[in-house]
Amino acid sequence: MSGVLLRPAGFDELGLRRALSDRMLPLLVAAMAFLAALSLAGWFGAAALTDQWREGVGSALTVQVPDPNAVAASGETRLHDVLAVLVGTPGIASARALTNEDLTRLLRPWLGSGADKVALPLPGVVAVRLSGASGLDPAPLAARLESAAPGTVMEDHGIWVRRLSVLARSLQACSLLAVVLVAAVAAAVIAVATRAGLAARRQAIEIVHGLGATDGYIAGRFAARATLLAAVGGLAGAIAAMPVLILLADLAAPFSGRPPAAGSVADMITSLPAPLWLALPALPIGAAAIGFLTAQGTVRRWLRRLP
Repeated sequence: MSGVLLRPAGFDELGLRRALSDRMLPLLVAAMAFLAALSLAGWFGAAALTDQWREGVGSALTVQVPDPNAVAASGETRLHDVLAVLVGTPGIASARALTNEDLTRLLRPWLGSGADKVALPLPGVVAVRLSGASGLDPAPLAARLESAAPGTVMEDHGIWVRRLSVLARSLQACSLLAVVLVAAVAAAVIAVATRAGLAARRQAIEIVHGLGATDGYIAGRFAARATLLAAVGGLAGAIAAMPVLILLADLAAPFSGRPPAAGSVADMITSLPAPLWLALPALPIGAAAIGFLTAQGTVRRWLRRLP
């Protein structure tokens, strides 16, 4: 079809610039990309915070020694014997007995200002920090502590690590579901816009189709237009999401073991997780792919119904 093959560059024989508006569709896709960016931030944020908390909680033990100042058979206090066992155990980096002031400070949120006047006998509490790759088996250590000071209780915080893992997986599943829903809504928006464009240019499409234009050619023209508009919307949504994500990353910094940026723009930018920097450029690419596939499928189905 020489009229099609020899058309001037940029010639819009189907009138798609009017059929597929360059205002509404990019705006809607930008909104979807913005929501997708927030969902991805939730995914990576949950993973980063959980890793940080797992490292902190999983590498610590708490040992409680009833009647810590009582004299044991060794001639030392029960607390002293427990500390001796802990310090001499491979895989333990440090063991520190909390002072009465430390215990009072821990009880104050629960007992208020009267925490320092509690008359009940408090157990001795030892905060234990494990070495990085200790592989410490808690059962033998618990038996040794019981032998040194009967009644000693050791908590390895395993239940909290498991609960944090379950919480993180739940949050990540919600984030993934949100991304899938956003992609589905974006595809629906592009499909509706494409069908509206087909209805608006039906006469021109039927003429070009009757002159010999293939379904692939017409679908490709619509897909190219939809891909461009979706990519522009995805890029705009990703750029609009960046200030929000940087602010959220700065607010979450203390929970992940990093100091807040203290107002420095450069520090706030670098506080964004590296995987998120890689995911943000994928938003316009993903939006363009959704636009291309959705437009292709919508136009081809519509053309098959033509008489």
